[in-house]
Amino acid sequence: MTSEQVAQEAMQIILHAGEARKHCTDALKDIEKSDFDEAKEKMKLANAEIVIAHRVQTNCIQKETEGAKGEYSVLFAHAQDTLMTVYSEINIAKRLIDIFESLNQRLIQLEMTNK
Repeated sequence: MTSEQVAQEAMQIILHAGEARKHCTDALKDIEKSDFDEAKEKMKLANAEIVIAHRVQTNCIQKETEGAKGEYSVLFAHAQDTLMTVYSEINIAKRLIDIFESLNQRLIQLEMTNK
């Protein structure tokens, strides 16, 4: 792959990972408002974007394993770092939805039993 191709692939990873991060951040804002259904919808969007980014990365890796030569790219390394960081953010946000949704249900149950 040429350095231009590597840069284009890296930018696709960064673009889609960035979109995933935006949806994840929006989901966290929904969690703050206890709007768990909307948070889950935003997480579906985040997941769709991160899957695209991951496919681009996987295709690049497959090309290299098939013998395509390419130079080291700081931009591609940054893209991979961004991808993995956003993956972590998505996993944490998904867990936070579960935690806060569970806490919200417990509070509702407590209010019902105290009436």
